[in-house]
Amino acid sequence: MHITFYGGTREVTGSMHMLTSGSDRILLDCGMFQGRRRETEEKNRVLPFDPGILTNVVLSHAHIDHSGRIPLLTRRGFPGRIVCTRVTAAACEYLLLDSAHIQESDARYLNYKAVRAFLRHAGSARKTGTLSAAASRRIQKLLKLNGARVDTAVIDTMIERHGLKEVRPLYSVQDAEDALECFDGYPYRHPVTVGNDITCTFYDAGHILGSAISMVRAVENGRAVTVCYTGDLGRFDKPILEDPTLMFEDGHRAVDLLVMESTYGNRMHAPVTDIAGQLKSVLSDTVSRGGTVMIPAFAYGRTQELIYTLHALYLAGEVPRVPIYIDSPLATRITRVFGEHAEVFDAETHDLFLEKGKNPFSFDQVHYISSVEDSMALMREKGPHIVIAASGMCEAGRILHHLRYKVHDPRNTVLVVGFMAEHTLGRRILEVGTPAGHAVGSAPEVNILGKRYPVRARVVQLGGFSAHADRTEMHRFLKRSNLSVKKIAVVHGEEEQSLAFVDFLKSEGFDAFAPRAGETVALT
Repeated sequence: MHITFYGGTREVTGSMHMLTSGSDRILLDCGMFQGRRRETEEKNRVLPFDPGILTNVVLSHAHIDHSGRIPLLTRRGFPGRIVCTRVTAAACEYLLLDSAHIQESDARYLNYKAVRAFLRHAGSARKTGTLSAAASRRIQKLLKLNGARVDTAVIDTMIERHGLKEVRPLYSVQDAEDALECFDGYPYRHPVTVGNDITCTFYDAGHILGSAISMVRAVENGRAVTVCYTGDLGRFDKPILEDPTLMFEDGHRAVDLLVMESTYGNRMHAPVTDIAGQLKSVLSDTVSRGGTVMIPAFAYGRTQELIYTLHALYLAGEVPRVPIYIDSPLATRITRVFGEHAEVFDAETHDLFLEKGKNPFSFDQVHYISSVEDSMALMREKGPHIVIAASGMCEAGRILHHLRYKVHDPRNTVLVVGFMAEHTLGRRILEVGTPAGHAVGSAPEVNILGKRYPVRARVVQLGGFSAHADRTEMHRFLKRSNLSVKKIAVVHGEEEQSLAFVDFLKSEGFDAFAPRAGETVALT
């Protein structure tokens, strides 16, 4: 058996690794690269192999940086099945369709902007270089139906007529719907045949609901070879979820290769026990200024954890009970998945909510926003409130519109509660913002939907909400689990984090390395 590392190597997004045993090729995840549009666009469209050679895909969890290119895979001739946990299969029904919808919407908007810019340039006055208001209105009327919805037929015609560069989605909603037909969901600790003499068994990774540590066991020439893929490893003692698995079945304890994430390979989080107190401080401080707390959050996992924590604070009467708006149709749908799988909730959630007849994700102050009209009205809301909206890295979605309306106001707070990858808007805001804001004088600017905005809002990061284990917790997993690991491949981390984690593991006596993209390692 050998493994080739194709994505998520010395970088965080785009996880994808291929196990080869005999004539079988098993893909571990098929994630989307996230970051600068132009760079990720090129990387996402290129699959480094013909999908027709694959036997099956083992999917660790539903987050798009692990699942997001599956519709591309199936559209190009993938013949097998997507094997995952039951919860992951249920979540992907929403996440992949949402990903496709966003791509189609973004493509329409960017093509509209390109055609509008072309027409404005062509129609501008020769002497002044400006466009009259009447001419601008004519362009708007030409390109939009009833002045609102983009007229795609006209846009497509104009692009073809004038030889403009067209933006195309990576895949369509129909492609995503077709891909979902390939999903098979299984419970934890249930061996699944994924190839000739190859099985996969899922264990709880504690990262998001349904996330799995994938234990792949192959028999070659009478010898068993075991690869353990952590996917994204969660934290210990977090609300809602069980802790990452430490006790594995006897037949899975001897691991020839552990493929391990390193998102926070050289960092330590704030203690989980501090989460509620830190959130209380940020919320109380912002409300006292009459401001809004804007929280970019992943629709799956982080949003539900925030609702849970806010609900607990409201029940205890520890914070002002301002309205909470979940401005994400996807998060609303995903929250239903949580409600349908209470069997995997931890004991604390049962004690605090379920056994008292309370729904952790539904209470008087929380409002789920679905329509675009309601979202637009919310952007103009002046009174103190909380907005939780996707995307988690501020690269797309409704959070962009809340930011462009409110990031310039020093009364407001941008609360960062998760990892922001390099070259994302979220990382840029985190880098230029301060906990005190920029109330006076000039402020650094960020680009939101093609326009520059000053960052005067306070920017606060709470590391305790991270769903990824930090270095100490990953070390705890290695030391306290009953696994005997021969070698560790460190993936899913920016190069600095991965290499630092490799050095740390070596200092602890482990044989570890950080593979490069395209590198193949034989398992003997």
